[in-house]
Amino acid sequence: MLKKNETLELEINDITNLGFGVGKHDGQVVFVNDAVPGDVVTAKIIKITSSYAVAKLEKLIRPSKKRCEGRCENKLCHACPYKNLSYEEELNLKTESVKAIFKKAGLSEIEVANTIASPTPTAYRNKAQYPVAKNKNGEYVIGFYAPKTHRVTPAIDCPLAKRGFSDILNTLKSIFEKTDISVYDEECGKGLLRHIYLRANDDFSEVLLTLVINGNAFTGEEIFKNELSKKHPEIKGFLINTNTENTNVILGDRWRTVYGKDYINDTLAGVALEISAQSFYQVNHASCETIYKKARELAELQKSDTLLDLYCGLGSIGLSMAKDCRELIGIEIVPEAVACAERNAKQNGIKNAHFYASDAKDADKILDSAERSLGKKITPDVVILDPPRAGVDKQLIQFIASLSPKKIVYISCNPATLARDLLQFKELGYTTTTVFPVDMFPLTGHVESVVCLTRSDKAT
Repeated sequence: MLKKNETLELEINDITNLGFGVGKHDGQVVFVNDAVPGDVVTAKIIKITSSYAVAKLEKLIRPSKKRCEGRCENKLCHACPYKNLSYEEELNLKTESVKAIFKKAGLSEIEVANTIASPTPTAYRNKAQYPVAKNKNGEYVIGFYAPKTHRVTPAIDCPLAKRGFSDILNTLKSIFEKTDISVYDEECGKGLLRHIYLRANDDFSEVLLTLVINGNAFTGEEIFKNELSKKHPEIKGFLINTNTENTNVILGDRWRTVYGKDYINDTLAGVALEISAQSFYQVNHASCETIYKKARELAELQKSDTLLDLYCGLGSIGLSMAKDCRELIGIEIVPEAVACAERNAKQNGIKNAHFYASDAKDADKILDSAERSLGKKITPDVVILDPPRAGVDKQLIQFIASLSPKKIVYISCNPATLARDLLQFKELGYTTTTVFPVDMFPLTGHVESVVCLTRSDKAT
């Protein structure tokens, strides 16, 4: 029986998507931080439960051939679970994880293609949200939360983020020190500064900076405005977001522009876009273009087709396919994103696109505003789905099937909910043959997938 603080030698034979190596001692599973498959390590037990133990890596006795040092040098932050693995091995793991999920769901007949690598395995994130805290010495700490805690670990030079973010963060840190701005304390609900939110376009020529605060304004706002505009001309908009709720949700509902504009411009898959701070936009530009290309290929749109883009966000994926179809209809719950999508269609000269605000959870009424506006019944030939991690609501799946589109192209950021939803579509007459994993989030345990569902003859 293992004991806390006991030190033991382990051979690591697996790894979790949180970056813990997995070994066994007398049949008991032991999770070891920073260990990878093939390692032989000395580890110290720090936690014991009835079903597993957690250990801290003390010494690397024999490193694995799969080990790759240097992908992330930050030893304090554990936001990159695969930082000790080679990129090739990371891609293999992601392929195998999708296969395992589909097999467990009873979908072994679906082929899982090899995970498509990201063209930019580092410095790819065009969006980052950093909590701010003070350490015991009263110094400002900007970074990410340590696993399963709300303790902020420093990560200004995160290898996932756009290179220019670190310069902006260092400038902000110096202004924090100059103004002595207070930081939010979750326990008592007091203090002002909660998060820094950065969003950039692909070439970093335009950046949106948002400070999330526990209030509406703060003393020293002019100092921020003057120094940021002088040192960082790439910041095209400086915004304040107010979040006074005692919640883990980062952003509140109220926004104010301190200077500049409240959006940035980017081009994705040939479409010029306005991107607001509130709108969903994929964080990895290069991999997103890979996904859109695959989705367009799978959709095989005809000039006579009506394309329905659900969870359309600011309209990027639908607009990238608009020239291939007769009509594009986009549905999105966030009104600001709908307005953004309409502007994006206009500035690209796309006249066959229409966007409407509606909640995907209210399945039976999701097309009501679109049908009233267009004065006709909408019968899509192809449906695009790009839902959040929770996947597609069961009622919406039933509603989509009732529309009887010939194809459904599903872009997923969660293989588990994708498999669940494919099973429901299968019961309603829609099947797929291949899932295409795409590495949208290198160094992390997440993987994106694209599939095409086709209507069986008996469902027509």
